[in-house]
Amino acid sequence: MGSGEPEIVARPGARVFATTRWTVVLQAGGPTSEVSMWALEQLCRTYWYPLYSFARRSGVPPPDAEDLTQSFFAHLIEKDVIARADRERGRFRSFLLTAFRNFCAGERERHSAAKRGGGRTIVSFDELQAESRYQHELQHELSPEKLYDRKWAASLLEQVMNILRLEYATLGKGPLFDILRTVLWGGRLESSYELLARQAGLTEGAFKVAVHRMRSRFRECLRQEVAQTVATPGEVDGELRHLLSALGP
Repeated sequence: MGSGEPEIVARPGARVFATTRWTVVLQAGGPTSEVSMWALEQLCRTYWYPLYSFARRSGVPPPDAEDLTQSFFAHLIEKDVIARADRERGRFRSFLLTAFRNFCAGERERHSAAKRGGGRTIVSFDELQAESRYQHELQHELSPEKLYDRKWAASLLEQVMNILRLEYATLGKGPLFDILRTVLWGGRLESSYELLARQAGLTEGAFKVAVHRMRSRFRECLRQEVAQTVATPGEVDGELRHLLSALGP
């Protein structure tokens, strides 16, 4: 990277595909490895909201949606569910939704709401905040499956932005990040590059270079995050196209 560009913050599985979180989970095939359990819990903590949204859009009331999501993750972590995952079609997004559907169907059959979760909290979220977020983002024309994909994609983008925010903050460039993020997507700008450059304390030319670097780093991080959720490198491009299309109208 060029001088002054944010360095990559090291984190497990960021560079070598063979050690990404989902491939670690698949290789372990069950709750026998501390590393695989760590990887699975990280995936679950990041992507609980798409499942909550799926449950709500499917007609599940807020308390039951929260309960189902929480207890599903306990079930996923503690039972040998991963051993039954299809390693030839190992997208974590697809695996998670299929496993959640099966779990919900089983819960309805057992009528065991009072016993869900087993006392273990896998993801931590405020039920009222989750429901408020769901109501704020509600889009009635989307099916549960399409809403799930859209929230999955949004969660990936949020994760990438958090990575970038941390990288810039680590370099003491948090204020620059706040300015650059306003032009990350391109499109029509409320402020000119010249004005934004002055706010950043840069020349217009230097600001444009900073924008280019941030966009390049964003694409790199997004690709890395998608790679964490598929089983083979060949699946990354297709998953990227699917998730980005899920954000469309």
